[in-house]
Amino acid sequence: MALVADRVPILQRERPLRPDLLLVLPYLVLSGLGLLMIYSASAPRLAALGLPPDRDLKRQAIAVVLGFVVFAVVSAIDLRTVRTWVPTLYVGSVVLLVVVITPLGEEVKGAQRWIQIGAFQFQPSELAKVAIVLALASLLSAAGPGPLRWQRTLRAVALVGLPALLIFVQPDLGTMLVFGFVGLVMLFVAGATWRQLAFLAVTAVVGAAALLRSGRIREYQITRLTAFLDPSSDPLGAAYNQFQSEIAIGSGGFFGRGLFNGTQTNLRFVPEQATDFIFTAVGEQLGFVGSAFVLVLYGIVLWRLLVFAANARDRFSRLVSVGVAALIGFHVVVNVAMTIRLAPVTGLPLPFMSAGGTVFLALSAALGLAHSAWLRRSPVPGEGVD
Repeated sequence: MALVADRVPILQRERPLRPDLLLVLPYLVLSGLGLLMIYSASAPRLAALGLPPDRDLKRQAIAVVLGFVVFAVVSAIDLRTVRTWVPTLYVGSVVLLVVVITPLGEEVKGAQRWIQIGAFQFQPSELAKVAIVLALASLLSAAGPGPLRWQRTLRAVALVGLPALLIFVQPDLGTMLVFGFVGLVMLFVAGATWRQLAFLAVTAVVGAAALLRSGRIREYQITRLTAFLDPSSDPLGAAYNQFQSEIAIGSGGFFGRGLFNGTQTNLRFVPEQATDFIFTAVGEQLGFVGSAFVLVLYGIVLWRLLVFAANARDRFSRLVSVGVAALIGFHVVVNVAMTIRLAPVTGLPLPFMSAGGTVFLALSAALGLAHSAWLRRSPVPGEGVD
């Protein structure tokens, strides 16, 4: 028996489950750097309120530890097993999105996006992002070879459209943009034709214009857009965040002011700095060099995710890896562009660095899914690669 086993071609054996350090190390460094920046950004504000300066740091540290565990556990699960859970995960995420817009949901700063259970608060929309990637990967990977048929493309649109509609009610336009971008990228990789993609893009633009004219958009969302297009129209109101963000990043210069030495940070000029505007803390304290280092780390993560996709053993694994890359990449580009006034304020966090337990856990799970695809990139005995 041993001799027979020894003759099995090496390419038909399972690869040992060795973590991809080129993905894991940037993930760990970004998470650790995020803790440092969260503390530097939140401590002055908390101290001024008479609260423990390390309160937000401790909360995020718990989320980071749990996120590492989630990443490791998800990485250890074969995506073929995960695929059998997709219908349950998708329906569960939709149910949570329905719950959050009922009286059971918590409204914070004009948006009803949270569910409170005792001392625990979480955002269902962050979990829905991962569920959308899995649901689209499952649907699109079942298509035959060649261009996607219109029927399957429209089913994919419906799959994204239902949670997107529930997200709009909250409202959370930033997450709607995430759904749209991830959906288009995954459709493209799955074989959607240019005609189909162009039709969807035009439909999205027309739909956005209709929403703006319908009166369903909240006033603060409109002022964010007008402030981006004409910052001088409201420099102390809607445009204030981005003005202060630019000042903070610009004041950091090439090497930065040093940890805990940022004047914009210490004097609390940048609102929401520990969450949506965490990149301003990096720019002010670590300068251009530190900011470039952070962007390089994100670049490595995205590069590895695309490598995972290129080496995936099947279409489902490939589409999951592509979807995770699109999800993380869109967050990074939009968040950084927002802080340097190349995009309007959207409320999208910076992956693995912004304060927020739900988003850290969700993106850690997403990263674990792609990592699982890489760990099992070779076919098992008796199975081919589709």
